[in-house]
Amino acid sequence: MGIIKVTNIQVYAYHGCLVEEGKIGSDYRVDVEVKANLQPSAESDQLKDTVDYVQINRIVKDEMAVRSKLLEHVAKRIIDRILAEIAIANEVTVEVSKINPPIGGNVEQVTIQMTLSR
Repeated sequence: MGIIKVTNIQVYAYHGCLVEEGKIGSDYRVDVEVKANLQPSAESDQLKDTVDYVQINRIVKDEMAVRSKLLEHVAKRIIDRILAEIAIANEVTVEVSKINPPIGGNVEQVTIQMTLSR
């Protein structure tokens, strides 16, 4: 078993329950961790045998472009796509952070983390 991490994927998106969030948008940070058997790729040195982090980045950007009210909903969509599209992924953890959320205080970010296994 091994872990591939793609961290600090920066995206501008329009998530949130407030109407203004859908119009103005906000900065987000997404971190993804995929657990998989990396032994075949360690031996073969072939991209087809591993978790392609370019594909992870594309999935995150695609799903972040679809407006949701809740960060949990976005994270679940990202996880579901990774599990559906990357056969060797056994477990996926996704963190979605909203930078400077509009919650009436000086808050750097709010983060949700979700993990799903096959």
